[in-house]
Parts: sequence; structure tokens; C-alpha cells
Amino acid sequence: MRRSRAASLVAMGAAATLVLAACGGGGGGGGGEGGGNDASAGGVFEDCASDPTTCNSVPVDQLQQGGTITFALEKNVSNWNLNSAEGNVFESAMALKGILPYTFVTQPDLTLAMNEAMLESAEQTSADPQTIVYEIKPEAVWSDGTPITVEDLIFQWKTMNGRDCPECAAATNAGYDQVESITGSNNGKTATMVFSQPFTDWKNLFASGSPLYPAHIAAQQGDLNTPEGLLAAWEYFGATVPNYTGGPYQIENWQDNVALTTTPNPQWYGATKPALDQLIFRVITDATQEPIALQNNEVQVIYPQPQVDLVEQVANMANVSQYQGLGLTWEHIDFNLVNPFLADEALRDAMFTAVNRQDIIDKTVGQFNDEVGPMNSHMFVPGQPGYEEVLPEGQGSGDVEAARQILTDAGYTGAEEGQQLTTPDGQAVPPLRIRYTTGNAIRQNTSELFASYMRPLGITVEVVPTDDLGGTLSSGDYDIMLFAWVSSPFPFANAQQTWLSTSSSNFGRYSNPEVDRLLNEAASSTDEEAARGLLVEADRILSEDSYVLPLYQKPTFIAVQDTVANVRNNSSLDGPPYNIAEWGLRTE
Repeated sequence: MRRSRAASLVAMGAAATLVLAACGGGGGGGGGEGGGNDASAGGVFEDCASDPTTCNSVPVDQLQQGGTITFALEKNVSNWNLNSAEGNVFESAMALKGILPYTFVTQPDLTLAMNEAMLESAEQTSADPQTIVYEIKPEAVWSDGTPITVEDLIFQWKTMNGRDCPECAAATNAGYDQVESITGSNNGKTATMVFSQPFTDWKNLFASGSPLYPAHIAAQQGDLNTPEGLLAAWEYFGATVPNYTGGPYQIENWQDNVALTTTPNPQWYGATKPALDQLIFRVITDATQEPIALQNNEVQVIYPQPQVDLVEQVANMANVSQYQGLGLTWEHIDFNLVNPFLADEALRDAMFTAVNRQDIIDKTVGQFNDEVGPMNSHMFVPGQPGYEEVLPEGQGSGDVEAARQILTDAGYTGAEEGQQLTTPDGQAVPPLRIRYTTGNAIRQNTSELFASYMRPLGITVEVVPTDDLGGTLSSGDYDIMLFAWVSSPFPFANAQQTWLSTSSSNFGRYSNPEVDRLLNEAASSTDEEAARGLLVEADRILSEDSYVLPLYQKPTFIAVQDTVANVRNNSSLDGPPYNIAEWGLRTE
């Protein structure tokens, strides 16, 4: 992506995204090509376009020993179980990146790296049956001294496979439901996982999008050999601020809707020891306040979705660097198919035809980033292997006359501005609610534009913000939702999580048996190229069904004070905290 000029920026708001560790994965594409604006060219992010994984680097032993970094967090943490459909929120995952251990993590260039602090190795030892062996380091322990072992993997598998704990509303069952057994040896430090059928994205299991929780603490909540005991532990982890850690930091204090304060974990077994005294995640849900907090040294790192006013403010700050990138995050509009009116495909077809995606881009992200265009896939982002433009002609075009014709052909009446659209059986289409995250100006603007596109069809849309994205989605308390998926480099697992009719992350309750079949076949394929083709085939069907309208690949934006070292953009579900143990302050 080319560098955007600060002078070309225009207003927008922040995109609140879900780690809901969701769709569109695939290594490569975008992240390493991310551009910044000229304001950052001489700053600490100068080399990020060419060296995304090493820019703004200072050897850990040359950092200031001590000090505090405060990171602005755009959402409150309302559920601490990142593996649940409700708790699987991007900001929560960033806040807990230094707390919960995992097997693999996404790098800024969108490649995968094994967590070498926790694992000696992770490899496939047999293809038939597919067998994966994890060697956990002897020194890897939870903060109370209990070893991290196969039991932690087994607990996660049982709560996420959909069988052992049917009431555990997992963010995804993908892959976990194909595991036949997990057994331990070597005092639990060797975990052997055998699949009943192959799972292409096996590295996604227990990775940073689905981190580990301590099985020995789970066992204190109930018998982990029963659905009731597993559910009790599952709910405990969602409701309880972690008093445990298996990462480089531990939670010292949590003030609801204010800040999460973490300090170095004395039991941290990794080779890289944190240099900071404190790492604080301060909750700032109004993105317009983030530049002010950065300017006043109340925070040293911000990671909002860029908006014109925000980016221009930061560009004018002394000793602050900023950078924009494109990666595995994409913005979209979703229908709730539980709504009986939206259950009619003709109405959905017409509404998506009336939406003008280019107009949305021009009036929001396009004003500060000229690389963003309409996205035409649900499975891959532009630049990734497998990306094909599969949306039906007319979807997202803003063609009001074509939208009216769809409604007329289906038997609707009243598709005119100032009238009320009426269904073929004579029911008035009631006002519909489009929801977006509070304090997100881009989404507010987009929602208001969406409402304006619907008026010429005789459809009233009310714009209603929410301060609990995960909870609103999980409860289905919406008709239309505007949010983004923050993806991992696992397209097949991502697709199952997002689109399978049985997935708890399929919030709008889309169901198509042929799509289910194609997704499951792709996830079990040993031929990755053929599997991508299956996802494209499923995508064509999904697109024709008008359930979710992709808008665009979302720019990510990071700004730091120049005293901050080893913090850089990462346009994936891991975000900047992917290397949190290395963060620190430069010596003067």
C-alpha cells in the first residue's frame, strides 16, 4: 500500500472489531505492504513499509529498565473468556495478550510464528490419521507454579468441540469438533492430538485467537468430565478477572470501564523479560479523545480506526509517529435473519443493491487512504491467495431503480421515498435498527448513510449505537449490524467459525446446507489450493443469499510517542500486543 498524505485526510470514526477470531484469513497480503503518511516518514515507523516485523526495534537489553506504557483501549472488557462467542472481542484480546498463553501468533507480515516461550515444537507426525504433537517446555508454568500441560489443551478442546459441553457457546467449534483424542505423556508436557478427519488449519487450535485457560483452576469450579462442570468453569472464566497468568504480565488491578493495570509476572518463564514496571490498558471509548490523551502523555500508544480529524491531529504532534496499514480486517453490514421481514431474500437483495459502497468509502476511509476500495469476497481480503470478486452484479452499487425493480418483481408495494414499503401479503415493513459501537464516528457516518440509502425504498432505518458489541451480537439485539472481522491467517477455520449454520459466531443465523458442506470439505482437505476453491464456491452461494455485505478492507492506524520502542502495527487479530514482552521505553 502506498503512503497516504496527511493533507488528503478526512473525517471518520473507529472500527470496533471482533477477534471473534473470524473470517477471511490466509497468509500474505497487505500487512507487510501497509503504508503510513508522510508525517511518520521520519519517525520511529520509517522502515515499517519495508520491514514490518522489525521496525521501531531496540534490543531488550538496551531499553530503559522500568517505566510505564499506557495503551488506549477502545472498548471496555465485559467478558474475560476470549474463547466464548460473547467474549471474543478484539480489544479484550489485546488487553489479555500478555496474560494467556498460546501456541502460534500472527506476525506483522501476516505470517505465523510458534510461541517459542511455551513450546519446544509443534508438528504433524502423521497424515493418516492426522496427528499433531506439541512439546511444551518444562519451565512453562502458570503463575501459581502449576505446570502448563496437556490438561490445559484438553479443557479447551472439551469446551469448544460442541459435544462435551453443548451449552458452552464457543466462538468457534472449527477443528475442535474434528479432534478424536488428546493424550499426554512426559508428565503432561507432550500432547498428542489425533483427528478423526484432517483439519487443514490445525495451527489455529490453541493459537493466539483461542488462547489457553488454566485447567487446574477450571477443575475448582466443577467436574471437568461432566457438561455441568465444564459449563461452570466456562462461565467462571467469562465473569472473573484473571488472578492467574501464563504470560509475561499479570493483572494488578482492574477498574471497570477505566483501566486494566498489569505488571511483570515473577513466574514468567520466557527468555525475554519485560522491561516495564507497568503496562496499562486505559479504556477510552470515544476515539476523538485518544489524540488528546496522547498529546497530554496520558497514553503513549493509540490504535484507533483512522478518521480524518484524528489523523490530522496526530500528524501535528511533535515527537509522535503514526502509521497506516492494510491487513486481515474487513468492515461489513450484517442482517439478522431471525427478523421475519429480513428472512425474505428479495428484501435483502434490494437493500444491498441500494447500498452505495463507493459512496461510503468516499465519505469515510477514502478521505485519508486512497488504497481502499470495495471488497468483493467474504472469505479472503484483497491481495490474499484465493481472493476473487464473487459478489453479484449490483450488490453495493447504490442502484435504487434496480433495487425497486427487485421489490416490485417480488410483489412489494410502496417502494418510494415518503411511502412505507409493504410486503406481498400486505404487511408494512416496520422500522429497522442498524447498530454500531458507541464512540465510533466512522460507523455512525456509515450507519446514517445506510439509512439514507433505504429511504427511497420506503424503508425506515433507525441508527442505534451499542456499548457492548459482543453482547449485542450474541443476544441478537439488532436488525442490521455494522462491525468488522479481525482475522487470523487461517481461512478455512475462519470460514467455519463465521458462516457455518451451527457456529455461535454466526450471529445472524444464516443457514445454507450446501455452504456448510463446502466449508467442512475445505477445512478437511489436504490440498490447500483445492480447499481455497471450495471456499470461493461457498462464497458465491453466500453472496447470492445477501446475508452479509462486505464493505472494504479496513485500514489500521497506530500512533506512538517516539520514546516507545518495539511497538508496531499488526493488521491481524493479534494487533500491536503480539510481541508485548518486548515493549519498553528508549533510554534518554
